[in-house]
Amino acid sequence: MCSPGDEYLSFLNEAGCDPGVIEHCRVVRDVAVRIASDITGAGRIVDTQLVAAGAILHDIGRSRTHGMGHADEGGIICRSLGFDEPLCRIVERHIGAGLQADERAGFGLSAVDRIPETLEEKIVAHADNLVKGTRVISDEEFKSSLERFDEPIRERFLALANELERLKTPDPESS
Repeated sequence: MCSPGDEYLSFLNEAGCDPGVIEHCRVVRDVAVRIASDITGAGRIVDTQLVAAGAILHDIGRSRTHGMGHADEGGIICRSLGFDEPLCRIVERHIGAGLQADERAGFGLSAVDRIPETLEEKIVAHADNLVKGTRVISDEEFKSSLERFDEPIRERFLALANELERLKTPDPESS
């Protein structure tokens, strides 16, 4: 049985992603689809197909680099393949809870904001934060992993996690 987004796996292979990256993308997809389903179940609209596709492709740029620039490279690859802009933006904005222009410049990247804006972008970014290699980490491990970041970045991670958690509760407007 195929899972949502499986039709995008061939693009990872064709780009030259190693099997470990591909398996990581599958696990991130599973987590992202679960989050999307929980939010949809609470009466909110999420494009689960876009989430699944974005989660599968989020690390396609690792076929070129494993550095921080892999998200930018992924966006370039996705555009060269003719994918729609919403999918390309998921790939570009998936690192951490997003990176602001000054933070990106500190990594030697172009000084442009890459903060997840849409619900689908946020779901994929957070799902990626919950997967280390091919292992889904606990909430405690997630919070512990944030200790290495400065306060503003740590707060952005937590705000993203909290926002998505709040969206899992039923929407009173949909009752």
